[in-house]
Amino acid sequence: MKLLFLIYSSWFLSMAHQHYRTKGIVLLKKDSGEADQIFVLYTQDFGKIEVVGKAIRKITSKLKAGIDVFYFIEIEFIQGKNKKILTDTIVIDKFLALRKNSEIISCAGLVAEVVDSLTHKEKREDEIWQLLTAVFQKLNDQKTLTTNYKLLFYYFLWNFFSLLGYSPELYICSVCAKKLLPETFFLSPHHGGIVCWGCCDEIKKENQQILFNEISVNAVKLIRFLIKQPMEMAQRLNPCQNDLRDLTKAGDAYFDFLVKS
Repeated sequence: MKLLFLIYSSWFLSMAHQHYRTKGIVLLKKDSGEADQIFVLYTQDFGKIEVVGKAIRKITSKLKAGIDVFYFIEIEFIQGKNKKILTDTIVIDKFLALRKNSEIISCAGLVAEVVDSLTHKEKREDEIWQLLTAVFQKLNDQKTLTTNYKLLFYYFLWNFFSLLGYSPELYICSVCAKKLLPETFFLSPHHGGIVCWGCCDEIKKENQQILFNEISVNAVKLIRFLIKQPMEMAQRLNPCQNDLRDLTKAGDAYFDFLVKS
C-alpha cells in the first residue's frame, strides 16, 4: 500500500506541474497585485487564454523582456489550481514596424479588442488563428503603412464575424428573402444582415426598438468583396469617404450587437 501511495503521489505531482507550450499573440495585459501581470493571448493550440506572470513587474524578472502587448511569442506555462502560470517565453516577432505608427497601433488595438470580446476561453479555432496572425503580419509590413489600414481592419472584422458563424446576409433581404435591388439598404444586426426599405418600414411601425443603419449600395458591395476576396485584393481598394464611413458604422453596429447578445 505504501508503494502504491508513493507511485500515485509522484504521478499526481507530475500532472499538477505539467508544462504546456504554444505560440500566441499577446492581445492585452493588466497589472495584478503588487508585481504580477495578467496577459491575454490568442494561441495556436488553446485559443484564447489568460496567463499570470508572477512578479514580472520587478526589475529582476527574467520573463519581463520576453512578453508584451502585440508580441508574437512562444510561451510555456503550467496549469495551477485556478490560473495558468507563465514559466518561459521566446520572442518570435515584436512587430517593431507596427509600433512606429500610432494609427497602426490603434488598429492593432481594435483587432485585439474584437478578438477578446467575442471569443471564448480555451476554444481552439485554427481559422481564427490564421486570420489573426495574417492581419498582424500585414499591419507590421512597411507597405501597409502607406495603404489603407482601415480597410485591412474591416477585412479582418467581417471575416472574423463569418468565422464565428455571424456572417451577415448581403444578397437577399433578411426578412422577406427577396433579392436585393440596387437601392437604399438598411443593416439590421438583429435580423442578421441587410433589410430592404419596405420591410424596414414595416418593422419600424411594429417595433420602434429595433435599430436599423442606413447603408449605401457601394458599402454593401465593399463588405461582400472583403468577405470573398483575399487580403491582398482588399488592400488595393480605394473607397470614397462616404462608403468608408458607412462601412465603419456597419462594422461598429454589428460588433456592438454581438457583444451585447
